[in-house]
Amino acid sequence: MRYLSLLILLFLASYASAQKNVIDKIIAVVGEEIVLKSDIENDFLHEQTRSAIANQADAKAQIFENRLVQKLLMAQAKIDSIAVSDTEVEAQLNSQLEEYVRNIGSREKLESYFGKSYEEIKNEMRTPMREQMITNRMQQKIVENVRVTPSEVRYFYRKFNKDSLPEVGDRYEIQQIVIKPKIADTEKERIRNLLRQYRDDILEGKQSFNTLAVLYSEDPGTAAKGGELGYMSKNELTPEFAEAAFSLKPGKISKIVESEYGFHIIQYIDRQGDKVNVRHILLRPRIEEKDREAALQRLDSLVTTIKNGEWTFEEAAFWVSTDKKTSKNGGLLFNAYDADSKLPKELIKGDMARQVNSLQVGEISEPFLDRTEIGDEYKIIKIKAYYPAHTANLEDDWMSFENGLKRKKEQEVIEKWIKERQANTYIHIDDEYKNIKFHYDGWIK
Repeated sequence: MRYLSLLILLFLASYASAQKNVIDKIIAVVGEEIVLKSDIENDFLHEQTRSAIANQADAKAQIFENRLVQKLLMAQAKIDSIAVSDTEVEAQLNSQLEEYVRNIGSREKLESYFGKSYEEIKNEMRTPMREQMITNRMQQKIVENVRVTPSEVRYFYRKFNKDSLPEVGDRYEIQQIVIKPKIADTEKERIRNLLRQYRDDILEGKQSFNTLAVLYSEDPGTAAKGGELGYMSKNELTPEFAEAAFSLKPGKISKIVESEYGFHIIQYIDRQGDKVNVRHILLRPRIEEKDREAALQRLDSLVTTIKNGEWTFEEAAFWVSTDKKTSKNGGLLFNAYDADSKLPKELIKGDMARQVNSLQVGEISEPFLDRTEIGDEYKIIKIKAYYPAHTANLEDDWMSFENGLKRKKEQEVIEKWIKERQANTYIHIDDEYKNIKFHYDGWIK
């Protein structure tokens, strides 16, 4: 009982709930962690901004149990010294609030919905966001050794009732050959001169890196955040960028770095283990029309060469394609989410989708412009294989079953961990919440 007495002395300071105008109170204690009634009400309001909620009571019950699990994970995270930086929290907060604004329509509507200013909402979310990020890392640590073997995947598939196998939509295997247009030396020098000027202005104290990134960086994902990328490992960055970012010292700014995205200068923020957090300013060179035409003509010649049998598509991809991710594997594209080469039709967008819709298996497209996150690329593609909508089977959908089994094993490990911690942790649930239908039985003691 010593935990409860201490926590009541420390935390039982009540205040009016802004949303429900009721007195706040502690409704659960897990180890040395507490859950407040306002936590559940706030989480419920935030969840409503994401999706429609059919049953309010069921939703709040699930939110309450999620909070209890989070507190178990937080207690272990403190023991294991798992933490997140202020910078990571702010980046995630900004991203979450941007999603809320998109869903609800505007910042003004968001403020009206919560009855608070944007900054008040952000301040209210900060501590829960930190806890969520810490507990996510704790979960990753708990399941980091989960593996699946081929024999386990086959056994997993055989256990399915044939009538309960999922339906799989249309999927494609697509190969590509990419030509990035040549950039004129004069244009490269123009870009370098701009970046040199920005770097000098920052070093001389005339401008801050953040301000220049907001004003001039051509990376749409980071410019509004002052160029900050958040914590990333080497394999999440292009090799040239990673080499520069990981060699920087605190507060230092890199020399100009050229990558497939364009030209950068980089500023060190922080490092944690094998991840580094940096800011960057990205400038993309302009492409002259004659160089665009040259890229199209090169691809047009390649189509003729392949159709004449002088080169296979795979050979042409290896020797000619400027896309480092696909050139060595015959141009084959992979889904970044699960490393599967069979791409769901809904993931194929824009100009690529239009080409795919007009091609049969084995056909090669005409050269086309594809506007990607790394800039304008000229391509030809080939449909290597088409998998029509079907009932899932092991031959065509191995990766899906492998990933499904891995998620299942991870969930089992997490559930076993929770039950063990429930048994060995002080837990007190307020009488008002004891009749909830919990997923885990060990909350009530």
